[in-house]
Amino acid sequence: MPHIMEILGKTRVVVKNGKVVEVGQPRIHWCPLWNKASGLEHITRETVRDNMQKRIEDFGMFTSRRRLDLGVFANFGISEIMMSALRRGLIDSTVTVCDGAGTVVTSNPKLVQGMSAQISGLIETEPIPGIISSITKRDGYVLDPYTARIDQSAGLELAVAHGHKRIAVSVVDLSSASAVYKLGKKHGIDIILMAAHLSGTCKEDIEALIELVDIITGCASKNIRTMVKPLIQVGTAIPLFGLTPSGKELLIERVKEIQAPILISTMDQPVLPYDKQPEPLID
Repeated sequence: MPHIMEILGKTRVVVKNGKVVEVGQPRIHWCPLWNKASGLEHITRETVRDNMQKRIEDFGMFTSRRRLDLGVFANFGISEIMMSALRRGLIDSTVTVCDGAGTVVTSNPKLVQGMSAQISGLIETEPIPGIISSITKRDGYVLDPYTARIDQSAGLELAVAHGHKRIAVSVVDLSSASAVYKLGKKHGIDIILMAAHLSGTCKEDIEALIELVDIITGCASKNIRTMVKPLIQVGTAIPLFGLTPSGKELLIERVKEIQAPILISTMDQPVLPYDKQPEPLID
């Protein structure tokens, strides 16, 4: 089974044996995040291939050489929000995903950042014993070491089984968000739902997600930008929106750990400067 991830404009990339073997067609051609991070001016199949291969070479993504000590990639990414929330005691566990492992539960702030800092939309992965062993040594629990399946609701059940009661869960679609939300209600525990990788998600699903989740990323979604009514926004190019008091609290706690100067202001949201948005925004 290959590894499949969507990166840089939701481009489908297939990796086998540490090599990129297939690259789809990018859905956007300019991303402000990657332009700032690496100077990338135009997203093409070739730049996507190079970007994925660089992740493999630099920190062993999809290989047994996988590093799990990666630092901050984006000041306000989902993994960075979770990392700060764990460090500051706002949550006691996370349910995320990692290449070579699938769904992972952990209370280790450094591990959740190391696993997720460079992951976009992980669609499918196969077990890599070296990665699973490294996660386990760092107090992570892999949901299914034999298949590396991705199942966030089953990951939540695993977190609950380990005694956790305030759990942040990353989701990438309405189906997963709904299942996790219902399980949280069933168990009577506090769930912080964080939705990402939503470019191209239809209007109806975005509308439902906005009602369910605590934090949502703008990605390159026209629908999110049109429909969201946040309590708090961080960033203006690929913004994160806090939709509930809990989401707002986690974003504010992350702000406290940012070393760069920060402007805080009250105004109508969302704030979306035209020249900073991904091109094109997609429905």
